[in-house]
Amino acid sequence: MDGLLTQPFLTALLFGAVTAGIPLLLAGLGEQISEKAGILNIGIEGMMLFGAYAGFVAAYYTQSFGIGFVAGGLGGVAVAALVMLLCIRFGLNQIVIGIAVTLGIEGLTALLHHIQFSRTYPRLSAAPILDIPGLASIPVIGPGLFSHNAMVYLALLLVAVLGWAFRNTYFGLNLEAAGNKPAALDAAGIDVVKTRTIAVLATGFLAGVGGAYMANVGAGIFVPFMTGGAGFIGIVLAMLARGRPVWVLLGAILFGVSLTMTTALQVAGIDIPTDVVQMLPFAMVMLVLVIFARHSVLPPALGLPYVRGDR
Repeated sequence: MDGLLTQPFLTALLFGAVTAGIPLLLAGLGEQISEKAGILNIGIEGMMLFGAYAGFVAAYYTQSFGIGFVAGGLGGVAVAALVMLLCIRFGLNQIVIGIAVTLGIEGLTALLHHIQFSRTYPRLSAAPILDIPGLASIPVIGPGLFSHNAMVYLALLLVAVLGWAFRNTYFGLNLEAAGNKPAALDAAGIDVVKTRTIAVLATGFLAGVGGAYMANVGAGIFVPFMTGGAGFIGIVLAMLARGRPVWVLLGAILFGVSLTMTTALQVAGIDIPTDVVQMLPFAMVMLVLVIFARHSVLPPALGLPYVRGDR
């Protein structure tokens, strides 16, 4: 147990928590945008997974992590467009469609990976690291918090941008109205369907980028089914955050610590069954839901299709 207080353990824990938490943060922020607009985007797991595949393939063939992130985002948008068509345009059940899309994407990415790479699993080179001058050299917290890929800092910036946009822009107010009183938004002359469409596509882009980060930066490899429920954790984060992006960030850090505990405990030389450690994030999800779920505030129109003229 003495290894728990050593510098290598603490550094590995902090670094791993950030690396594992960024995909959750991006997925949670994306889901928060959808939920504000009244869309329960259960398909976000599939968006992340397809983004991971598209981002990895693009980065592998171009040797550019930037192109990989863009391709991952566009891959997520492609899946989101399908969800948008079925749930917003056709008004089908959002939960059923989300589950079906996720299952379909899991099978599709596994098939595409097998066709493209057969039984091989090519790897990417290490992702470029951006050190924050003056902070990256601090013992323990420096390499753990201030020495990461640039996408980490962009994701943190996004938290502040969304927090401002939700409160101070017309689009942020329109999103909230689309989830709370879509009929009132429609009466004000704002297209509810268009507002929700933009929200779902934005969710797909962020989820896809999160998946690409997971594959390209976090693992350096794509493996079928590699998201492992990260999208569903993102849904939990969005539901419990009460519309506040900073709460999504805090939750992502918490779950990131749980996800990285396996590696950190191995660095510390503590022999705990891997299955027990890998259970921690999902045990944490259940614990958080038991404690906080009854106090969460969800939009009244969440999950309900909007049809003009209906009351």
